[in-house]
Amino acid sequence: MKAYLTRRYWFSASHRLHCDALSPEVNREIYGKCNNPHGHGHNYAVEVTVAGQVDPTTGMVCNLADLDAFVEKNILERFDRENLNLLTEFKGVVPTTENLCIELFNKLDAGFHLARTEKVRVEETMLNSFEYAGGREVRH
Repeated sequence: MKAYLTRRYWFSASHRLHCDALSPEVNREIYGKCNNPHGHGHNYAVEVTVAGQVDPTTGMVCNLADLDAFVEKNILERFDRENLNLLTEFKGVVPTTENLCIELFNKLDAGFHLARTEKVRVEETMLNSFEYAGGREVRH
């Protein structure tokens, strides 16, 4: 029996939405106030959904402590209180929350093997959230 587990985490980071291939005028037109040369910050809420067979002995998809430890080491320690524009993950990539969501999914999918990474959802503000499921259809 396949079951889904969603766990929520938080971190803060800053970014500036700017594409070097575009003129300063076009960047301001596309990104508006998010193109501020000094950047701006968010308190991101991240939901990680993993799936797998329920272990008949433990009754769990995976141990929460294992998932928490992976996310702490590979996501929170890497991105919390950072300027996303300065990270190698975003070299040549505009650090939009869409791209952040994809990056977080890929880190989980490549490294957390105790359950399958189904999707990552990143809430940037009360009004904006983004989901990525590795190109697969997102289950709601």
